[in-house]
Amino acid sequence: MTRHLVVVDMQNIFGTPNSAWHAPRFDEILEPIDRLVAAHPQRVLFTRFLAPSEPQGAWRDYYAQFPFAVQPPEAWQYALVDRYRGRPTLDTTTFGKWGPALAERINGCDEIVVAGVSTDCCVLSTVLAAADAGVKVHVAEDACAGATDESHEQALAIMRLYAPLVEIVNSSDC
Repeated sequence: MTRHLVVVDMQNIFGTPNSAWHAPRFDEILEPIDRLVAAHPQRVLFTRFLAPSEPQGAWRDYYAQFPFAVQPPEAWQYALVDRYRGRPTLDTTTFGKWGPALAERINGCDEIVVAGVSTDCCVLSTVLAAADAGVKVHVAEDACAGATDESHEQALAIMRLYAPLVEIVNSSDC
């Protein structure tokens, strides 16, 4: 079975220690992600979370709480970290990345490996939506980082409840 690798939001805004959205274990997941990228050389897609130009609905309150995030897509904070810059990328203004655009970009493949940040937000939202769409999802737990260690573990525990649609694995198993 051919699997695609979806690497969620490995951006400066989550990897920079002085960012309010910093994932504390961001640097620790770079090596496992590098191994996954090497294992899926022609089947890798990175995603980027971006602020919408004009937030709508509940997003207005969200960005009122996080006004520093209201930046254009080309802002440094929204760039992929240097080691992944220039890779194929899907931009979204939502936490969850799964949808018609991602399905099309992976050519309708029905099995994916997911890694990235943050386990307890964008990874979780992506994984559950993909599983709900009938995609088999392997979450590389050592290639994901959460806002905290506790929330990372809680998100993994929630995703384990979706077995057999979602499988929590080590990156070496992918």
